[in-house]
Amino acid sequence: MTVYIALLRGINVGGKNKIKMAELKSVLEAMGLERVQTYIQSGNVLLASDEEEEPLRMRLEQGIEGALGFPVPVMLRTAEELERTAASCPFTEEEVKAAEASSEAESLYVAFLPAPPSEAGIARLEPYKQENEAYRIEGREVFLLFHNSVRNSKLAVHLSKLGVPSTVRNWKTVNKLAALAREMS
Repeated sequence: MTVYIALLRGINVGGKNKIKMAELKSVLEAMGLERVQTYIQSGNVLLASDEEEEPLRMRLEQGIEGALGFPVPVMLRTAEELERTAASCPFTEEEVKAAEASSEAESLYVAFLPAPPSEAGIARLEPYKQENEAYRIEGREVFLLFHNSVRNSKLAVHLSKLGVPSTVRNWKTVNKLAALAREMS
């Protein structure tokens, strides 16, 4: 069985699309998924399945919407893919330290996409990059580095310009999910 990490977009944010993780776990187990484990309230789920990624992703989205009554985009990664993401930050240690020194909050994030963005999508995002922000696209991930808070970032707000859905996790969460996935594998 493949260990997957399901990253749900837009739940438990600003009082919208509230889902208790115990309820989400029950929904996924009722769908026949195995070894379901949630991590924090922002929609991170580890699970095991023999299904291929795209059919599983679609089934998750349909099952969650059917059970909870609202659509929730899901980005899926295998344990191996998430491990590679956690091990391949494209920013140098010096760049990350400089951002952390000037920020009062988390500085390093990853936006997970269902597919790589097109060149046209990347061109639409470029104008929103600010002086104290940087991004690097590696396949289906957009690594984001903020010298100020992500909350004040025009770049983060305009990730939709890429033309594909995304869900963002901070670097600590990415690494914790990779560690939990290793334990499950």
